[in-house]
Parts: sequence; structure tokens; C-alpha cells
Amino acid sequence: MIDAQDLRRRTAELLAAHPPTGHPSTPSDEGPAGPHLWSATDRLEFLRARFDAGLAWVHFPVGLGGLDAPRSLQAVVDEELAAAGAPDNDPGRIGIGLGMAAPTLLRFGTDEQKQRLLRPLWTGEEVWCQLFSEPGAGSDLAALATRAVREDGGTSRSSEAESGGDWIVDGQKVWTSSAHLARWAILIARTDSDVPKHRGISYFVCDMTDPGVEVRPLRQITGEAEFNEVFLTGVRIPDAHRLGAVGEGWKVAQTTLMNERVAIGGTRIPREGGMIGVAAADWRAHPELRTHDLHQRLLTHWVDAEVARLTGERLRQQLTKGQPGPEGSGMKLAFARLAQEISGWEVEFLAEGGLTYDEWTMRRPERVDFTGREAGYRYLRAKGNSIEGGTSEVLLNIVAERVLGLPAEPRTDKDVAWKDLPR
Repeated sequence: MIDAQDLRRRTAELLAAHPPTGHPSTPSDEGPAGPHLWSATDRLEFLRARFDAGLAWVHFPVGLGGLDAPRSLQAVVDEELAAAGAPDNDPGRIGIGLGMAAPTLLRFGTDEQKQRLLRPLWTGEEVWCQLFSEPGAGSDLAALATRAVREDGGTSRSSEAESGGDWIVDGQKVWTSSAHLARWAILIARTDSDVPKHRGISYFVCDMTDPGVEVRPLRQITGEAEFNEVFLTGVRIPDAHRLGAVGEGWKVAQTTLMNERVAIGGTRIPREGGMIGVAAADWRAHPELRTHDLHQRLLTHWVDAEVARLTGERLRQQLTKGQPGPEGSGMKLAFARLAQEISGWEVEFLAEGGLTYDEWTMRRPERVDFTGREAGYRYLRAKGNSIEGGTSEVLLNIVAERVLGLPAEPRTDKDVAWKDLPR
């Protein structure tokens, strides 16, 4: 059984083989060299070695970046590497791959898929995006209309054993973060319109460089185009790129969505990290703007943020093999509410300074940053937190029904074939 002492030993061996030396920043007259600087080549070599040593995500299987160790021990590795100045991957750029694609591949992928895709996903060599939402299927995702048809004319109801033949995909996806950077996408498409909407969906891995994939930017209220719309026209996907059985894509997608909500709302951060850390720094830097009312509201937000942080830590400790339950929806709800309330508080506290945001240049950012840049940017960007990763309204229903056990809302479309639904 792997324990903390064993992980420290393995981490020390990794650092001995790839020491953070020889890359220091220029020494100053006042003291020794500053933080170590890693070239892109050295950084990638280290990340590959870390994955191969099983120290990428220690709870994953041996040979796939892990050691079959308890998930809670990942913090031991992270702390040792951070203290040594070792490079890390870039979650802001590859968050969809890390938080959504990887756990789905681990649970439903074939051995070949996992061996080919997980290592470059973790190192950041290949960026992932999510082709789920559509113009007519956002909150009601199971109503999606993108079609995947077998090229060989085989039935769309073929079992997993009857694999073979490419799929031809046509449709449109929307609100696709990082599609302009991505090599791969996780994609759900309708493969049978004669059954109720949740049962006629299949799950694929789509190569974003293939012919027929067109990415167009969607400019946001911040001025940048972090999101995209993606048009799929006759895109050919090998059946070997399917995850799960034909027609059972909704089951596979639930793993993705549950992990997405934990990735957004349950990210490990230090005390007073994230949005509340920015607000607290503003408070300390501007004593002339303080009022009793703003102080009391900040304290309330601080306590709420700390409760959410500790709850997220407890949730992560309960996870096994990347399969969170509906509790993650509650964490994502709390994240969205706090981000919007705290960013609103910050704009109010800073008064005229809180409205400063004059960078409206059309940009295609490479990473998601909820807390960076000016207060005005943070306020505007936080408006999307209650939509992306599942709207707050949908997540409230999930928490009510699956966590609290309240009666489900009446559904009239549950047993109706998708082709017969009004659209």
C-alpha cells in the first residue's frame, strides 16, 4: 500500500533525476539567484517523467500517470514538488482535459485510448474541449440534435460488440471553451432518434484537426472570445474513438458532467484564495474606502468562502476513481454564487476604481482566469459562472432531487421518442 513516506521517496527520486538546477534567474547584487527558470523543453521533459513515475495523479492506475494510491495523497506530491521549484502543468489552459476528459477516459476508455490520450493530455501537449451544448440544447442537453450516422449503413442500435465502421457527424455546438486551441474534443451526438432523448446518444472523441470541423469565435461581455461555436459538417470519426456502448452516451456524459462541476466548484485553493483573496487584498490596500457595512459583508463572504473551501476538500477526499456524485453540483452552485457576490462587493467597495476596465480588444485567450485583471473584468466574467458547467437552475434541481430526496419535477417528454418532440 502506497503511503506518504513512499510518495516522498518517489518524488525525491524524480527530482534527483530532473533537478531544478542550472536554470536559475539572474542573480541580483542583493542576494542569490531568484526562482528557477525552466525552458519549454526541460519543462515538458519533467512533466513527462512525472507522469511516467506515477506522480501526475496518484490515484490513477499504474502506467497511466498514477500508483493506485489514495487520492488524498496527491497533496503530498504537490507540496514536495512546489517546495523544490519544480514546474507544473497549466490547469488554466488544459482544465477541460484534466477535470473532464481524463476521468471519463479512465472509466470508459479502452486500453488503447487511455495509453494514447492520457499522457499528452496531462502534460499539456494536447488541449481538449467539450462539444456538448447546442443552440437548441443547453440546459436541456439531452435534447441535442447533432447526428452521428454509421458510414457502413449499420444500425445505430448496434451493440458494442458489433463495432466497426466510421461515423459521419453533422451538427452545431456552442459555448465551447478552448476550441480554438484544442486537438481533441469530447463529443456527444444522437445516434438513434426513434427512442427517448436520453437513450439515443453516443459519446465520441473527436479530432479537432479533421476536415469538416469549423471553429468560430463568440465574443463575450468582457470583449474577449474565450468561447466558440463549432460547426461539424461530414466529420468522420472512427468507431475506435467511441467511449462506451452505442446509445449509452448519456451515461458516459454524466461522468463528464459530475467531474466538471467538481473541477469548477471544488478546485483545491489555499485559505483566502480565489476571489475572496482578491477582495481581502483590496480591503487591506484601501483603508480610506472602508465602511462598517462593507466590512460586515466582506466578513460574511469570507466565512462563506472558507466553508465552501473546506467542503470542497471533504468532497475531494470522498471521491474514488474520479466518480463524484451529485454533491458536486452543490459545490458548483456555491462557487457561482460566491464569485458573483464577491465581485459585486469589490466593484462597490472600489467605487470609481471598480468600474475600470478599458481593454475591449477582441482577444482569443489561452486560459480561463476567473480572478485576474481588473475588478471590472472580474465582475463581468463572473456573470458566466452561473451558466457554464450547468446552469444554477438545473443544478438546484439536481441537488433537490438527488441530494435532498425531494420529489422530481413533472416531465412530459421522458418516454417520447426524440423525433416526436417539439423543437
